[in-house]
Amino acid sequence: MSSTSTKRIIIEPFELYDEGKEQFIRVDKRTEIVLCHSLVSVAKWEAKWKRPYLSNEPMTVDMTLDYIKCMTISQNVDPKVYYGLTPANIEEIKQYIEDPMTATTFNGNPNETASRSYSREKITSELIYYLMTANNIPVEFQKWHLNRLLTLLKVCAIKSAPPKKMSKKDMVSNYAALNAARRAKYHTKG
Repeated sequence: MSSTSTKRIIIEPFELYDEGKEQFIRVDKRTEIVLCHSLVSVAKWEAKWKRPYLSNEPMTVDMTLDYIKCMTISQNVDPKVYYGLTPANIEEIKQYIEDPMTATTFNGNPNETASRSYSREKITSELIYYLMTANNIPVEFQKWHLNRLLTLLKVCAIKSAPPKKMSKKDMVSNYAALNAARRAKYHTKG
C-alpha cells in the first residue's frame, strides 16, 4: 500500500478518568497509528454497525471512533489509545477522509468528490464491490483511498455510458456548421 493513501497519526501519552467505569484510562507511551480510508475499512465498519457508511445520517461518537479503529492498519494497537485522540487529531483524520486523492474533477467542480456525487443512492460496500467486479477492477483496489476508488467507478460509468442523443436544435446547428465548412473548403455557394 502506498504511503500517500495512508495517514499517520501520533497520539501522545495521556491519562483520562472514565466516570462510567469509575477508573482511570492511562497510556504511558507515544503511539503512532497508520490509517487507511478504504473499501476494506468501510466493509468492516458496516458489518458491525449494519448501516451504510456512505449516508447522510450523522454518526455517533462511538461510530466515529469505531471507524477510526476499522481504518487502523497498524498491528497490536492498545484499544485505550483511541481515547487519547485530540480534537486536532480528529480534524486531521476528517481532512484525510475528505481528500479526493486525485486530480479528476466532474463538471468542472474541483470540490465535488465522487462520494458526494453518489449521495442520492444507498451505497454499501457490497454495491461498491459489485461495481468493481462489473467494471473489471482488480480486487486489490479495495485498499485504495475510498474517494479515489469511487472516482474511478464514476469515470467508468461516464466512459461506458451510451452517447447522449442530440436534440433537434443541436443537430440542425451541427449540420449548418458542417455545410458552412464544406462551402468554405470547396468554394461553393450551395
